[in-house]
Amino acid sequence: MSQMVSARPRTTEPVLAGQKSTGELLLVKLFVLVPALALCAAVPFAWGWGLGWVDVGLAVAFYALTCLGVTVGFHRYFTHGAFTANRGLRIALAAVGSMALQGPVIAWVADHRRHHAFADREGDPHSPWRFGSSAGALAKGFWHAHMGWLFERDHTNAVRFAPDLLADADLRRINRWFPALSALTLFAPAVAGGLITWSWWGAVTAFFWAGLVRVAVLHHVTWSVNSICHLIGDRPFEARDRSANFWPLAIVSMGESWHNSHHADPTCARHGVRRGQVDISARVIWALEKAGWATRVRWPRPQRLARKLRSRAA
Repeated sequence: MSQMVSARPRTTEPVLAGQKSTGELLLVKLFVLVPALALCAAVPFAWGWGLGWVDVGLAVAFYALTCLGVTVGFHRYFTHGAFTANRGLRIALAAVGSMALQGPVIAWVADHRRHHAFADREGDPHSPWRFGSSAGALAKGFWHAHMGWLFERDHTNAVRFAPDLLADADLRRINRWFPALSALTLFAPAVAGGLITWSWWGAVTAFFWAGLVRVAVLHHVTWSVNSICHLIGDRPFEARDRSANFWPLAIVSMGESWHNSHHADPTCARHGVRRGQVDISARVIWALEKAGWATRVRWPRPQRLARKLRSRAA
């Protein structure tokens, strides 16, 4: 079983590595805006026609698959090393996470490690507190944290923040395959819908609902962790930033919205560490561990949690 090298950032390297080209910015806007427009069109499109149980089933299935690719793969495994994965699982997580259309795996991880290194301080790529704490500044900061930061030209330096991923030949290959995986995530539902219904119309509606709309919903759920979960919610644990637990997003984010808990203990495999906190991603990691595909899982330690708990918390 091959292993990645140490994920420790190379602090002697610069934080940024140049700027996105005009073509790269155009692709970012395309990946962000086209699914968003599909989401806006969803209500009138579905009013009485254009949505069936096949579309719903495919949308839910592809949402769950690609969301877990981000939460279990891109975030808890590749960014934070919450467990060790064998080669097959590592490749699968990188590929499925790429199908969420949130960028190639190496860039995603570099951005997120930079976020943790500078959370809610200068250097954080998407803090909602960037412009201040007045009502106007927070409105501007919310937009910036939610999606505005994606349109900025600065490149996070992967040599500094993701040297372990750059050293992995499998991940470099999947990183290059991002355009093909982007096409797959949109057209696989269309193929499935067409075959299940045995009609071109079934392919079209599946492309719309399980392709475009599903990607847009997942985008905004993920971005809400960056924006909402650094503005409002409970903060039971000590952290160096303003991360918060926001329970309404817990199920659709697969447990990512227990964000204060995560920032208090970033390498922990479970974010919903308190009683009643649903964390689907942690259950998936538990299943992978039972199957023998994930090892050295970093589960919560009661003593560490007790030290992190704020004195005013219950």
